[in-house]
Amino acid sequence: MDDVKVKEIKELLVTPKNIVLVAHRNPDGDAMGSALAMQHYLKAKGHNAQTVLPNDVPDFLRWLPGADTTYKYDKQNTQSKKVIDHSEIMFVLDFNAFHRVGEDMQKALEAYLGEFIMIDHHQQPDQISPYIYSDTSICSTCQMVYNFIEMMGDLDLMDSNIATCIYTGIMTDTGSFRFPSTTSATHKIIAELIDKGAENSVIHDKVYNTNSFSRLQLLGAAMNNLKLEKSFHTAYITLTQKELNQFDYQKGDTEGFVNYGLSLEGIHMAAIFIEDVEQKIIKISFRSKGTFSVNQFARKYFDGGGHDNAAGGRSKSSMEETLQKFLQLLPNYKEALEKSYEK
Repeated sequence: MDDVKVKEIKELLVTPKNIVLVAHRNPDGDAMGSALAMQHYLKAKGHNAQTVLPNDVPDFLRWLPGADTTYKYDKQNTQSKKVIDHSEIMFVLDFNAFHRVGEDMQKALEAYLGEFIMIDHHQQPDQISPYIYSDTSICSTCQMVYNFIEMMGDLDLMDSNIATCIYTGIMTDTGSFRFPSTTSATHKIIAELIDKGAENSVIHDKVYNTNSFSRLQLLGAAMNNLKLEKSFHTAYITLTQKELNQFDYQKGDTEGFVNYGLSLEGIHMAAIFIEDVEQKIIKISFRSKGTFSVNQFARKYFDGGGHDNAAGGRSKSSMEETLQKFLQLLPNYKEALEKSYEK
C-alpha cells in the first residue's frame, strides 16, 4: 500500500466511526485472528467496531478474545444487517472476492454504500475499493494486520488481545511456522507478539490439543478413504455427508486433514473432497509442494483459488462426477507434478 493511501486511511480513522469487520465463510484461524485483532485495535482507537461473520465460528477458535461478541449473518441476520447499514467503513479481511461470504451476505456487501478497506494475501483480488492492501508474498492476513497497525503508527496500542489474535492467525496459516512463506520477518513479528502478551504454548494447546473423540474417529475415516495416484504424485481423500453425520461432524473438524496426504513421501499434490448436502456442493481443499500452483488449478477447474501451494474450490456435481473430473485432469499435469518438488 503506497504512502498516499496510508495517509488517506489515517485521515479516515482520525475521528470515531462505526466500523464493521468481515471475514470469509467458514472462518479459519487467519480469518478470525485478523478480524478480531482489527476489532480490538479499532476499539482501542475509539471507534465502534463490530465483527460480522457469514456463519459460525469453529469450536477450536471460540476461545479467541472477542469471538463471543461476533455476529453471524446466517443466524443473527437482523443484528448483522443493522450493524452493516449503520457502519461507515467495512474492513474486508482474509478474502478478496465477495462470493467468499456466501450468496446471502454477498448481496449485502455489493449493496454497501460505505468505504471498503481490504487486507488480504490471496492471489488475484477483485478491485472492490481504492484501499486495498494485498501482498501474496506474506504468509497470512494476520501478519498484514500487524503491518497495517504499524503503518498507522499505532504499535503502542498493541495489547495481549491483539497479539493473541494475530499470533493465532500466523501460526495456523503457516502450519505452525513450517511453510515456505514463513520468513525472518514473520519470526521477528512473532517475537514482538510474545513480548506483547501472546502466550505461544497456550495458543498452540487451545488450537491443536482440544480434539473430541468423534473428530479423531472422523480423521480415521478420512485416512481410511485416502487414495494414491502415484504416477501423478497425488493423494486425495473423500468424506461423504453420511460419514460426517456418523462421526458427529462439527464446523472445523476437517481442518488440516488434507495435509496428511501431502505428508506422504513422493506426493506433490493432495486434495480432500467433502460433501455438503446443505449447500449442494462438494467442498475441496488442495495443497501442493514446490512449483505446482493449486491456485491456478482450482481457479481453472473448480471455481476456487487461494495460494500457489494452498487453495480451495467447489463443485456442484456429485462426489462421483467431481472425482471423475479430477482424476481425468491429472494426466494433463503429469510432467508439472513430477517436476514440482525435486529435492
